[in-house]
Amino acid sequence: MDRRKSLQTIILGAGASALAFHGCNTEGGKATEEIPAANDTKYFGRTPEELERIEKLNAEQLFNAHEMETITVLSTVILPPKEPYGGPIEAEVPEFIEFMGKDIPEMQNTLLGGLMWLDHKSNTEFGTEFKSAILEQQKQILDTICFHDMEVPLDEQPLEIQFFYLMRALTMTGYYTSKVGIADLGYKGNQPNVWDGVPQEVLDQHGVAYDPEWIAKCVDQSKRGVIAEWDDDGNLLT
Repeated sequence: MDRRKSLQTIILGAGASALAFHGCNTEGGKATEEIPAANDTKYFGRTPEELERIEKLNAEQLFNAHEMETITVLSTVILPPKEPYGGPIEAEVPEFIEFMGKDIPEMQNTLLGGLMWLDHKSNTEFGTEFKSAILEQQKQILDTICFHDMEVPLDEQPLEIQFFYLMRALTMTGYYTSKVGIADLGYKGNQPNVWDGVPQEVLDQHGVAYDPEWIAKCVDQSKRGVIAEWDDDGNLLT
């Protein structure tokens, strides 16, 4: 799953290198394709331009150490870790949020401004930075910004409201598009089903039945790996 595209779809409507598809070369007058190496699949299938952009963004820094620590704490308040999968830290959600902030610059003012607001609010009310406050104090602050007036467009809401809305979306998207989050969901992808034919009660209801010879050829699960063969007249052989 492409986490970047998933996030852009949700909000605007994941260090190793890999080789991507390099296009076609001409060898002896014949076009040939270079097959990408698949021994590292983190960025497998990306174009050279995409890999170049990923490398460029990974080399940049958007948040300082304090801000990254605050994002880490905030993401775990939004989505507490649970056994046996872990939480935002195990899913590298803070790193994902920083990457997305660099990839979509329009987010930066909201993210940076919101982090400043959190510390100001926490220092004013509890005399400590947000990341150092106890959980109940953190929740007390977040309870004031986690809901917004649905009648007012989000971009007209106060900065802190926009910030929490964005952070919640980033946290949930980053987690549930990660290996950790997918395991948490229990998603197993597309899997073949076993078909035993139309249920007998349905056949009885309509007064029809399968031809026994056809059933023996077509609905034998012990032969699921056998490729069907047909004669020249279109009759099923095996």
